[in-house]
Amino acid sequence: MPYIPLESHLPGITGLLEYRQDTAQPIRELTQILLRGESTLTEGERELIATLVSSQNQCKFCTTAHTAAANILLGETETCEMVKKDFESAPVSEKMKALLAIASHVQQNGKNVTAQDVERAKVAGASDREIHDTVLIAALFCLYNKYVDGLASVTPTEPAFYEKLGQRITTNGYNRVPAIYEQLKKEALA
Repeated sequence: MPYIPLESHLPGITGLLEYRQDTAQPIRELTQILLRGESTLTEGERELIATLVSSQNQCKFCTTAHTAAANILLGETETCEMVKKDFESAPVSEKMKALLAIASHVQQNGKNVTAQDVERAKVAGASDREIHDTVLIAALFCLYNKYVDGLASVTPTEPAFYEKLGQRITTNGYNRVPAIYEQLKKEALA
């Protein structure tokens, strides 16, 4: 049960963002830029970073939501599961492994990222912007994970919920779409 009153039809971070739309707007915009904006990393690769960090933070809501989004964007389910278990042996590029290592270190403590981590990523072909964005995505998802778990937001257990959420994320991105919120409210009242 959430520690503060939230709309019951909006579980996870969705209810928290709706609670404070003024603070949610810049967070949503930053997430939209990082995960859906112009990048040399695919949307699926960026969702893998979000999934790995959320998984390592043991945030069930964010892990499950971003796993669903990554699976849709990648068109399969095995890669994401392998990344969460051991990204070094996952079927991703050497560049992506190096970026996931950086994200993993950020999740633990930003100071854990080393010059060797950055050099590994560069040798594997990562640009400075890809390294920057990986660190920022990892840091942002640490914020999200702590936000969701720190206020004990509702975490649905039904896989169908996350499949629908993954579809919404991949179709609409991270900006607030009022029509979707109205539809969710109608469905909850039905």
